[in-house]
Amino acid sequence: MNVHPAGPRHAEETRHAESPLRPQSPEELLRLAPNVWPRNTTRDGTGGAAFGGGRNVHYAAKAFLCSEIARWINEEGLSLDVCTGGELAVALHADFPPERITFHGNNKSVAELTAAVKAGVGHVVLDSMTEIERLDAIAGEAGVVQDVLVRLTVGVEAHTHEFISTAHEDQKFGLSVASGAAMTAVRRVFATDHLRLVGLHSHIGSQIFDVAGFELAAHRVIGLLHEIVDEFGVDKTAQLSTVDLGGGFGISYLAPDDPAPVAELAAKLSAIVRNESGAVGLPTPRLVVEPGRAIAGPGTVTLYEVGTVKDVDVSTTAHRRYVSVDGGMSDNVRTALYDAQYDARLVSRISDAPAELARIVGKHCETGDIVVRDAWVPGDLQPGDLLGVAATGAYCYSLSSRYNMIGRPAVVAVRAGRARLILRRETIDDLLSLEVR
Repeated sequence: MNVHPAGPRHAEETRHAESPLRPQSPEELLRLAPNVWPRNTTRDGTGGAAFGGGRNVHYAAKAFLCSEIARWINEEGLSLDVCTGGELAVALHADFPPERITFHGNNKSVAELTAAVKAGVGHVVLDSMTEIERLDAIAGEAGVVQDVLVRLTVGVEAHTHEFISTAHEDQKFGLSVASGAAMTAVRRVFATDHLRLVGLHSHIGSQIFDVAGFELAAHRVIGLLHEIVDEFGVDKTAQLSTVDLGGGFGISYLAPDDPAPVAELAAKLSAIVRNESGAVGLPTPRLVVEPGRAIAGPGTVTLYEVGTVKDVDVSTTAHRRYVSVDGGMSDNVRTALYDAQYDARLVSRISDAPAELARIVGKHCETGDIVVRDAWVPGDLQPGDLLGVAATGAYCYSLSSRYNMIGRPAVVAVRAGRARLILRRETIDDLLSLEVR
């Protein structure tokens, strides 16, 4: 049984074993970890080349997508992964080249697949036998042959939270290599008239630091590729030249986090695919990766305004300081959903007050509405102060909601000291816009 993180811990004493270490001085509390905060962040009064070119790097739109983000991805020469009709519509609205779009998802509707084929997306990743039949019929009606990949379940237990581990057998994504379902799907694709199998796809999870899982996944993907070539022959499988190992590359949310540099990760994954292919006598396929969090996450900071500061006695000798801010689980549900951890700092002024351990919470009607479970903040933190929470670019806005009818926040792009609004704040009129009288 999974227990909500607000349950077992809410009555513990403030300074429990999992609390971060107390800063030794106010100056230490001011320092921003360079691996967590954006690299040009200061206190005042790298891209797809590592993986051999942008077409081998597909930005996972689910991390965070709007028209401006899609334009940036296009300008960088990267490709784009979408998994719903809505994400596809945003990408096309931004004039993103459809031939560099891959359509994912475990339950693509007829309408979504029809829109994808009509738009001319580069690839569709097949997730079920039903989808094979569905897409073949749609492509046939459109008079085209659609390039596809088959999503594999490779049986890898990624070392990450169970909710974002996606390659073990008992879950909704993909077709199992071990059970033979994947090979059955491959045979069916080869038997269709309007689908062309160009690659195999695997995704083992999210926020992963250890490349061992990717190595095992690559071993099993290449193993299936070898079986396919053996069964269908070199000529018929010549177009099957892509191995997509997905994304899930971890980022630094806290100072101790130590993800591998992109160039190092690219070198390791490329070597894994090259070695696994060589071991079974196959040419090295093109390696594709799908970073989302690794691109959107590190450069974004969420700003909250402090509303109240409250000390609550949790025992006869200890208290907990609750700092309530003007957002919460409606703009960042990851703490409640995954027990995610973040680095939060006072950013609106400089304080030399001693550090106080606090719990930063939102304004929603949930005990589990926690932004940062344990954060050292200046002891003189007060209403009106602004707190910055780092590394919030991925899976925060994209998972946001209208809970308690709190509008979504604005999104602002900052470069070279200049700010530009790219998504406006949601208003009361927006909240009422779907009402039917």
